[in-house]
Amino acid sequence: MTAYIALLRGVNVGGITIKSAELRELFELLGFDGVRTVLASGNVVFDDPSRESRTPLKGRIEQALRARFGYDAWIVLVTRDELQRAVDGFPFDADDAHRQPWVIFASAPGIVDELLEFSGDADPDVDPIARGDGVVYWNPVKGTTVDTPFAKLLAKAKFKPTTTNRNLRTLRKILG
Repeated sequence: MTAYIALLRGVNVGGITIKSAELRELFELLGFDGVRTVLASGNVVFDDPSRESRTPLKGRIEQALRARFGYDAWIVLVTRDELQRAVDGFPFDADDAHRQPWVIFASAPGIVDELLEFSGDADPDVDPIARGDGVVYWNPVKGTTVDTPFAKLLAKAKFKPTTTNRNLRTLRKILG
């Protein structure tokens, strides 16, 4: 059985409100085991007894979210091991109280490379960016996460269906 984490994009922000209990119920109705939600930002931990491959599994979850909650749902689906590697690989000082430690996840091939193309032009003091195993690490100063050049790149509509980001502290809670 594979342990997965579904990272929902845009939940409980921008008018899309989903209660954790309803989200958990939906995943249980989809046949998953050990379902738990973490925080109210769209994080669902579950086991998949079907051993369905990742692409159809992702599509099935997104379709169920759309049908149940009536919004254009996108998720990034990672295994517990992948999430652990992403947390363990964070290359910046995660304890720096002046910075926000972010991990950007991508569900489509090539998106990480596309995001990292920006790093050649990035000011490392404003937008510290590094490659991880299938992720991009970003460690901006607190209070600037919507204003930096990299933040503006991430906000582009083309990345909406393929990326989501989580604070390192949230990821640690997910791994619990």
